[in-house]
Amino acid sequence: MRIAIASDHGGFDAKEQLRTWLEQAGHECVDFGCNSTDSVDYPDYAVPVAESVATGRCERGVLVCGTGIGMSLAANKVHGIRAANVTSVPFAELCREHNDANVITLSGRFVSLEDNKRIVEAFLDTQFAGGRHSTRVSKIMAIEQES
Repeated sequence: MRIAIASDHGGFDAKEQLRTWLEQAGHECVDFGCNSTDSVDYPDYAVPVAESVATGRCERGVLVCGTGIGMSLAANKVHGIRAANVTSVPFAELCREHNDANVITLSGRFVSLEDNKRIVEAFLDTQFAGGRHSTRVSKIMAIEQES
């Protein structure tokens, strides 16, 4: 799978380790930065990842900041993105199964690397359930058209 990945300074170390782990698992990662622990603004990294997923250049996106919250807020401003801030495996499964999330945002400070790996694995492996959830996702996406 082709995965867009990025972080701000608070998620840099986790992003680097997740990228290496994903590549070792056979995924192609497109790294949009950041490239150090020097302070940066998370929207500058969330938006390129979100745009790459929205345009189909990448199949999924992974964003990491201190909490994952800021990255989620920024990514969700991009048309076509359903970014979920996730801190547990069951939430990763449900954001895919019920919400067809295409970007996941993670906490590099409050969630361990091993837990984040399990979260990302669940996010990548879980399929959208469709059915009644399709109607709900369509209603969410219609909000973009109306706004």
